[in-house]
Amino acid sequence: MTTVKSKILLVDDDPDLLRLLSIRLQGGGYSVTAVESAEAALSQIAVSSPDVVITDLRMGGMDGMALFESLQKKHPALPVIILTAHGTIPDAVAATQRGVSGYLTKPFDGKALIDQVEKALQFGGKPSTDGTTDNAWRTEIITRSPDMEVVLAKARLVAGSDASVMIFGESGSGKEMLARAIHKASARAGQPFVAVNCGAIPEQLLESELFGHVKGAFTGAASDYKGLFQAAGHGTVFLDEIGDMPLPLQVKLLRVLQEREVRPIGSTQSVKVDVRIISATHRNLEDAIKAGTFREDLYYRLHVVALSLPPLAQRREDIPVLANHFLKTLAARYGKPLNGFAQDAMEVLVRHTWPGNVRELYNVVEQAVALATTPIITPGLLESAIRGEMGDLSSFESARFEFERDYLAKLLKITNGNVTQAARLAKRNRTEFYKLLQRHHLNPSMFKPVAEIQR
Repeated sequence: MTTVKSKILLVDDDPDLLRLLSIRLQGGGYSVTAVESAEAALSQIAVSSPDVVITDLRMGGMDGMALFESLQKKHPALPVIILTAHGTIPDAVAATQRGVSGYLTKPFDGKALIDQVEKALQFGGKPSTDGTTDNAWRTEIITRSPDMEVVLAKARLVAGSDASVMIFGESGSGKEMLARAIHKASARAGQPFVAVNCGAIPEQLLESELFGHVKGAFTGAASDYKGLFQAAGHGTVFLDEIGDMPLPLQVKLLRVLQEREVRPIGSTQSVKVDVRIISATHRNLEDAIKAGTFREDLYYRLHVVALSLPPLAQRREDIPVLANHFLKTLAARYGKPLNGFAQDAMEVLVRHTWPGNVRELYNVVEQAVALATTPIITPGLLESAIRGEMGDLSSFESARFEFERDYLAKLLKITNGNVTQAARLAKRNRTEFYKLLQRHHLNPSMFKPVAEIQR
């Protein structure tokens, strides 16, 4: 078990109340960040991912409900607690009917505050004030992207049930890794995780691979074979690229899901199975249904909960952390004393379009490591490994205002709060860049590594 502190974001335009709330929550063992406006709260969430938001209902500018509605669009799994005066209790009650986790009246009761936070944390599958949680389920997924944190929060919630999950995402975006994480967070974690790529195995072999066969069922069936559904025991079966499964097998898979039993090829008897199904695809299955290549009834059986992985090009703040992680791992494997990437080399990675996503990034770093003759990875090594055209980050002139904050936050994450580097990437001078940061309440120091801040 790993010791952690749950992160609370406080939002109130009353500095005295903010201070009082902060003291009470810090005393309860939480990590607290306090801001004085909803706009500042949205900027803070672009920097880090809180476990719970506590916001005043009535504030100048954007109020608490407007903040909640904005958070629902990008962070639907993030619990929000509303602070309200006695005169606006009916509004707070109405807010809970719209999805707010709870409300507290001012002046607040300290125990009630902690109880509400604990309730919100438990509902969201987050650690409580005892400071313990098991984060092993997601340790292989390295990210600092708020969009990825939203996906992971949903994954953690659905892991506690047996609902079928369908993961959508481009090739190389990490669909199997997310499926394994869901399995690790589930009650079936001690049982097998069995993965099969439905598009990589011929139809005749895929049926046998999934459902098994008996001896003599067909030429080459020299012995009984249980198949992956039986081999999984009470674990999880991951059906990768489910959109490539042939129609005849889709019918048989639907029967398995409905009856919870499989019949091996050549057998006259069915065998009961108890497995969790997670499927994944890079295809648009709704288009496949219209084209008649995917069964609608199977789609709805598999699509109880949908998770969509953003492509790497939409979470560029993950590129430096992933690249450095891969470099460390691969340098150890190849036995090379590599110290990191040259600054220009990292900019090459950040600007690439990454059509192959995380898998392509890994392959590019591996080739660079294999060919490196100096302790630093140079731009030339990466450019020779990357196939396709380089793509620039969007310019500020073409960006819409509502995305400007996320754009700035990504730049500061990429550069660890170095304004000079961030301004150069954005093709703006430092004075203009500072004005943009001030407009969005972004403080570069929030993006600097903890060790550097403490010095």
